[in-house]
Amino acid sequence: MKLRKLQVLLLTPLIFCVTPRAFTQTIPVQDWLIKPVMAKAQVTKSADGKDIVLQNGLLKRVFRLSPNLACIDYTNLNTGQQLLRSVREEARLTINGKTYNIGGLTGQTEKAYLLPEWVDGFKAGTTDFKYVAYDVKPITPHIKWSSNRFWALAGKPATGKTVSFLYRPQAEELNGLEVNVVYEIYDGIPLMVKSLKVENKGSKQFKIDQVVNEVLGMVEEESSVEGSFEIMKKPSGIYFETNYAFNNSMNYANSDQTTHWKPDSTYTSQVHYRYQTPVLLEIYPEKAKGIELKAGATLNSVRTHELLMNKDDRESRGLAVRKMYRTIAPWTSANPIFMHLVARNENQVRTAIDQCAATGYEALIISFGSNLNMEDTSQVNLKRWKTLADYAHSKNIKIGGYSLFSSRSISPDNDVVDPKTGKPGGAFFGHAPCFGSKWGLWYRDNIKNFYTQTGFDIWENDGPYPGDVCASTTHPGHTGLDDSQWKQMEIQKELYTWLNEKGVYINAPDWYFLDGTHKIALGYREVNFSLPRDHQKVLNRQNIYDATWIKTPSMGWGFVPLTQYQGGGSAATLEPLADHLKDYEQLMMQYYGAGVQACYRGPRLYDTEETKQTVVNVINWYKKYRNVLNSDVIHLRRADGRDWDGILHVNPDQKEKGLMMLYNPTKEKIVRTIKVPLYYTGLTDIARVKEKEGSFKNYKLNRDYTVDLTFTIAPESYTWFVIEGVTNSKLSAL
Repeated sequence: MKLRKLQVLLLTPLIFCVTPRAFTQTIPVQDWLIKPVMAKAQVTKSADGKDIVLQNGLLKRVFRLSPNLACIDYTNLNTGQQLLRSVREEARLTINGKTYNIGGLTGQTEKAYLLPEWVDGFKAGTTDFKYVAYDVKPITPHIKWSSNRFWALAGKPATGKTVSFLYRPQAEELNGLEVNVVYEIYDGIPLMVKSLKVENKGSKQFKIDQVVNEVLGMVEEESSVEGSFEIMKKPSGIYFETNYAFNNSMNYANSDQTTHWKPDSTYTSQVHYRYQTPVLLEIYPEKAKGIELKAGATLNSVRTHELLMNKDDRESRGLAVRKMYRTIAPWTSANPIFMHLVARNENQVRTAIDQCAATGYEALIISFGSNLNMEDTSQVNLKRWKTLADYAHSKNIKIGGYSLFSSRSISPDNDVVDPKTGKPGGAFFGHAPCFGSKWGLWYRDNIKNFYTQTGFDIWENDGPYPGDVCASTTHPGHTGLDDSQWKQMEIQKELYTWLNEKGVYINAPDWYFLDGTHKIALGYREVNFSLPRDHQKVLNRQNIYDATWIKTPSMGWGFVPLTQYQGGGSAATLEPLADHLKDYEQLMMQYYGAGVQACYRGPRLYDTEETKQTVVNVINWYKKYRNVLNSDVIHLRRADGRDWDGILHVNPDQKEKGLMMLYNPTKEKIVRTIKVPLYYTGLTDIARVKEKEGSFKNYKLNRDYTVDLTFTIAPESYTWFVIEGVTNSKLSAL
């Protein structure tokens, strides 16, 4: 009996904590993924002048200015979550073999949480870089992208504030160095971008062995007395992404080279017995050492994007990341309709251009295995392709082509040198050229020259630099092994940025979005396109479903083999197109219905008038609903071949708030009733829904923002539904 009374007493305050009045203090006032946030980014001083406050209505980050600058508060204003539990250095540099903190304060003994009243007692390190001054400016675009060359859903550059904190060294041996820690805070999204600029204004040369541009002592996600560090949950209230990612994985998580979760042994009150809780976040590229900073030179760190999360579910987290891309890399929302032409001569190119113009296509890419060679620097070659580019432009068609960099050998003098053997080899693809070699630098310059001379609009760069290190000491683009990855990355990123700012659209199978690329593969196994067409339909929908959790539809491309690709014969391909018109039409609808462009690889888009009209009908349909089809995907059911599958596009800012694609892969007609999740359409009461081009029917939303919808789909077929809101006048009449 006494025990039961004790349980009641313990439960009472918990019950009080979840009463409506208490709970409403922490739930979001509005969901920024649905309704724009009106508050603007601002940088202000606190009333007592001790702190600098960065906030935008969705996040707040506070920095104490003296005795050295340090972050003392990092709050998600939408949820009330405090991300910070301890003060750390603002950044860290290893210079000439010795490590120096940039800013930060010492003296916090309890590391489980941080109270504001403790901060006045903290001290600055005697060898740390010391804060000097700060400067505030409007955000300027990282890449000067023009939105008028290709169709794009997003076009306006992001707005917000940039604050730069200047530091100088206390150590005399570092005289001449200056460090700017730069924060960008954006309007309308809980996002910050952090970077470092290290300038050598002295006369000596310094060797930079490591740049750690973010250090955060974060609140743990879970407590465990024992357990493996590798399987313990990392803090999920924030997402990190930098522009230092590669390895052809088709997603950021497996491409990331900079995010390091570590234990914090100074956090002695943590629950884990061996102090192994992953609560210390550091951002740095591991293989970026020995960078020579000469007098007058500047070193810019990676750019760390920090996106605060409101929810833990996969869909809402993915939607937040997709909104981040549209905000800070709006070029990724460009999505031209293109064909992937296999051509042996100029006449085939002209014919394909004519077919693109006749069907509503917008671009033509000369595929691999064709007669285009961008490495031919002769005037004859350049003139040939300029003439064809001019012809394409006369038909209002953009033109581009394929070029391979990596996964091939150039020569022993130009290939990546394996540090284990001292000989060519050991690269990600076995043998590959070094971007810092004489040939690699020539390749960069030649690509620039080709696009300048020909007026080409699109570059499909296969095998971009995948992160290879190179032990050569004779390559002009890097000093040796230590700086080889960093220098090659800089060459690759500069090339992509240069092309982007020249208006060139870039397909590249690696994660260079934040430095200028537009599109990457969805992610697939190439030999699957040798499988029968009915297999390809299901597999393609699986690829689309899996690839659109963090990528927008415009960021991925798929593949449709019009002619044989690797194998499979007639069962795998669509030529002759007129003989496989149903499959051709559905493959197009699957991709266009997902907002995803596919590489329709072959010599032509149509072979008969009926085929031509089928292509025209699909393209016209896509263009009619283009805005919503390029909008975010809500994942309904993954294709498994056993039952229906489908996706839902949502966009609260469009007339069409949603467009749903549903498929029946079975050989029987199906009738199903499903709950359609409409929360991210922004609708709250009534939804108007029509199947295909039929009549609208009103649906009352359930309390969970769903509607109950019944549909019928014929065997091995599909259907689609358009979802709109109800205008005030129509709502009054209901």
